[in-house]
Amino acid sequence: MQFTAFARTLQGTGASRRLRISGKVPGIVFGAGEPATIELDHNALFHALKKEAFHSAVLEMTLGDKVEKVVLRDYQLHAYKQQVLHIDFQRVDATTRLRKKVPLHFTGEADSVAVKTDKCTVSHITTEVEIECLALQLPEFIAVDLSGLTLGQSVHASDLKLPEGAKLVRHGNANATLATAVAPKVEEIVVAAAPAAPAKKGKKK
Repeated sequence: MQFTAFARTLQGTGASRRLRISGKVPGIVFGAGEPATIELDHNALFHALKKEAFHSAVLEMTLGDKVEKVVLRDYQLHAYKQQVLHIDFQRVDATTRLRKKVPLHFTGEADSVAVKTDKCTVSHITTEVEIECLALQLPEFIAVDLSGLTLGQSVHASDLKLPEGAKLVRHGNANATLATAVAPKVEEIVVAAAPAAPAKKGKKK
């Protein structure tokens, strides 16, 4: 995925405020050399941030007459406006090793025994994992095949097929659950008892 950035010469709070008013976003690129202050078109960046690959893949940034490979590291949004206030990128090359969160793409659940035969609901518990790998081997996503899922079965982090040379960064639970087949709920039909007939009063003599 490609995007264009421009060199930013003026710095400081006032300069950044004027930049935002003009429809630009201040940013910085660090790593592998001197940090560079940049600016980007706000609308183009705002739409790019809606794309999954912009967050997880290696990007190609055109800056002047150079094209550099970078990854998104951080960005700041306005508290209530649809506005990007600042953005950070990291330069990467063939030797850069990094940690990055990668989204999971679940497939095959409709063909699983759990769904087709046992009428289970598949719950996606974890939607992304953090991996450590060389930057140029960073995948845009990791596929999770659920076609073999059966009633009561779960898929765990240890079941993932990672790119060669990549490893999971584990936090807390050493083998987190990614998805599980939940048995269908059985609805109980409660039949209300018929109201008792009122007792007959005897005739007064």
